[in-house]
Amino acid sequence: MFIAFAVSIFLSAFLLFQIQPMIGKFILPWFGGAPAVWSTAMLFFQALLTGGYAYAYWLIGRAKTSLQILIHIALILFSIAVLIRLSFAWSSPITPDASWKPNEVASPIFDIFKLLAVSVGLPYFILAANGPLMQAWFSRIFPNKSYARLYSLSNLGSLLGLLAYPALIEPQLTLRAQGWMWSIGFALFGLFAVWIAWRSRLASPLSTVKVDSVPSSGRPSSALFALWIALSATASLFLLSVTNQISQEVAVIPFLWILPLTIYLLSFILAFSGERVYNRKAYAALFVISTALTLLVMFRATSIHIYWQVGAYCLLLFAACMLCHGELYLIRPDAEHLTSFYLMVSIGGAFGGLFVSLIAPVIFNGYWEFFVGLAMTIAIALTVIRRNSETAARVRFVFTVFALVAILLVVLSGAYSGALFSKRNFYGVIRVRGIALAGSNEPALVMSHGITVHGLQFTNPALRDTPTTYYVREGGAGLAILNHPKYGKKMRVGLLGLGAGTLAAYGQPGDEYRLYEINPVVVDLAEGQGGYFSFLRDSKAEIMPVVGDARISLERELAEGNAQEFDVLVLDTFSSDSIPVHLVTKEAFALYLEHLAPDGIIAAHITNLHLDLQPVFWQLAKYYGLAMVRVNYSGDSDGGYASHWILLARNSALLDNPTIQNHAVDLSGYSPNVQLWTDDYSNLFQILK
Repeated sequence: MFIAFAVSIFLSAFLLFQIQPMIGKFILPWFGGAPAVWSTAMLFFQALLTGGYAYAYWLIGRAKTSLQILIHIALILFSIAVLIRLSFAWSSPITPDASWKPNEVASPIFDIFKLLAVSVGLPYFILAANGPLMQAWFSRIFPNKSYARLYSLSNLGSLLGLLAYPALIEPQLTLRAQGWMWSIGFALFGLFAVWIAWRSRLASPLSTVKVDSVPSSGRPSSALFALWIALSATASLFLLSVTNQISQEVAVIPFLWILPLTIYLLSFILAFSGERVYNRKAYAALFVISTALTLLVMFRATSIHIYWQVGAYCLLLFAACMLCHGELYLIRPDAEHLTSFYLMVSIGGAFGGLFVSLIAPVIFNGYWEFFVGLAMTIAIALTVIRRNSETAARVRFVFTVFALVAILLVVLSGAYSGALFSKRNFYGVIRVRGIALAGSNEPALVMSHGITVHGLQFTNPALRDTPTTYYVREGGAGLAILNHPKYGKKMRVGLLGLGAGTLAAYGQPGDEYRLYEINPVVVDLAEGQGGYFSFLRDSKAEIMPVVGDARISLERELAEGNAQEFDVLVLDTFSSDSIPVHLVTKEAFALYLEHLAPDGIIAAHITNLHLDLQPVFWQLAKYYGLAMVRVNYSGDSDGGYASHWILLARNSALLDNPTIQNHAVDLSGYSPNVQLWTDDYSNLFQILK
């Protein structure tokens, strides 16, 4: 019988933590590949985890034994039936079909919640409730045995579920196959859970749970409840804010979601392994050191390698989570009140997610929640020296110190930004700053998203129409437009990734420029809001901005019979390190080619600090039989940035142009060992520099 409990609890923990990166990767392309997709998904999962805990504790403590068995069995069987029904409508029981793609993605939090609820909501809810239910039923059947081994097995299953996805599942299986494998695993788990529930109906009433706990000290006070919630919320807030930082500065890939989540889980396991593991002074010192390292990385992000950046953030996250979870362990209640303790911990986790995903984007114009989490952890660290003080006094001290440090950090961070304009939405923080070019000392305005520059325009009226940054005349996009046979002859140009609208400077009378951009803030600025940028307004071409995810917009246009017949299609969505993978797959390129004129050129901007996209485009060119040229520009002191471009065309003669060839990189003998990317398969580890 113990084996059945062990298999059930291991499977549930494994499946619970594996579905998060799996379904996150699946829905990511539908929302522009934005890092906020993951934090929104995490909020959903944390809320559902709290709901699962609350359901389990209600079922155990309120419902009669026979009734709770029937309720839970019915819920499991209903969930399996729903998965079977969905398997006939979708490519797998948990991966919705294209009809679920959102039409509007300006503020997609509700759409993400709806997708997750329909696809994995009920199974996840059942998995979340399984831990406490199995522990309770095990104690009912074996009242003289502790369920400690089941708790350890649950932690092991969670950790293995997280690590198995990037190491084994993602590199080997398509998303469709992953969905089927997970669904089959859930069905197996459900059968075990049903059998155990049915067996437990014959057992004696619920016995006292035997766990390692502190001596009984009566009913926990409201101050202690508040401290449990605060400690858990701080760890959760730090997890999501660090994940956001990594996603903004590195890449939006499941591994870089899984790594912080693994560290968070590991800290919980270590902290609750016993008092010998958690050393207050050691982890307080580690927190101070890691904070200093992380701040150094933040101020020198462009010159520090990706591994050091990720390492610094993760070390800080580990130290902060160990402080929070270690303190939670030290103030855990006696066995009688453990159910309340775990429920408060899950509520705190949900509060942290709620703050990062819903509140912070409204009250902050930058990612200041990272500093809020830092301030809260500093306050918690300072309470270490007040260990013997009363709980109520510790709570007041924590929140007082937190308020003071948070105000200081946010004020300093706001002063540091030095932005003329700053606005945050679901897709990130867009800022406009004034600069003076180092070479010419010409004043200019720069639009940026994190460390990625999205456009630069001179304030000098005589230089306002000068193509700058990656769009200089000797760069890939400039060469493709200026040397195309239709230049100046009613050319049709498409652009994925608007930025400041610099490309519109090439527009000639009779030209049509169709510009796709998912972030409405970027569109507003490019169209002249605030008077910062005027490339679109000053262009001689007809300008047509299209707001929304570029791929979804292009698919909709094609379905309506409006193939665009672009002479030049510019892909400028990969220069940020958070690249939208769904725009560089086999299926995406099939769509681009449908919209490309027979003598059209695709110009892809692949400048990237940490990722080498040339192998990906090489395989795409090979698959579709396209001619390919790489163009590098070394940059200048007059507003031109160093850039790397890939030019692709059906007609090789277009790229044999002498001017283009004079700037081309020799690719003879080049042969990458990278698999063709599809909507079902991609692996960014293969292209890390």
